[in-house]
Amino acid sequence: MARRRSFRDDALACVGRLKPSLRVLGEENIPQAGPCVVAVNHYYREGFNAWWLALAIVATVPAEMHFVMTGELTYPGRWYAPLGMFLSRIVLRRIARIYGFTPMPPMPPRSKDVEARAEAVRKTLDVARRRKDVVIGLAPEGGDQPGGRVTMPASGAGRFALLLAAAGHKFVPVGAYEENGEFCLRFGAAYEMTVPRGISSDEKDSAAAKLMMGKIASLLPSHLRGEFV
Repeated sequence: MARRRSFRDDALACVGRLKPSLRVLGEENIPQAGPCVVAVNHYYREGFNAWWLALAIVATVPAEMHFVMTGELTYPGRWYAPLGMFLSRIVLRRIARIYGFTPMPPMPPRSKDVEARAEAVRKTLDVARRRKDVVIGLAPEGGDQPGGRVTMPASGAGRFALLLAAAGHKFVPVGAYEENGEFCLRFGAAYEMTVPRGISSDEKDSAAAKLMMGKIASLLPSHLRGEFV
């Protein structure tokens, strides 16, 4: 059985070796404790590992965080995709156990993952309701985006955010990007996740997702804001 480790301790060790060092902006907005959700863009470029997003945030937020992480890497268009997907499931599930994170099926959603995705949502909500001071971390887009630009997440991301809000969590947006050779995190002010009343479930999902991604995009350089320019 995998021995539990502190992701914050490991993140501090890793980020401490970054050259050049991590640049943090909006320090006054860094949450000191929960309940809150830290939502970050899934910044991407060739050669940049998405794990740096979680490592950098956890090394900056002075609390143990609970991340909703992917449970599988898909390698679209690559000849080794089937083997890579199989091996990644093994490795990522072990990482989730070691750090106490919740693995979520990959994006975009697949019909075979409906039950697993629902179970991941239930587990995350259980953490949110049971641990009143928890800081939950997630990247709503759930995967690499062309050019690193912000995009709307898949259907359901907004509903998930509204469920976390109903559990008493505010949202803290974070923009992750590179500028002048530095890896940067810009924290925005916390906000309440609210949508108009009297609209359909699908409209609420879309409105919540737009709010969440718009807040994140506002913290990024203009060329990374995508449709949220």
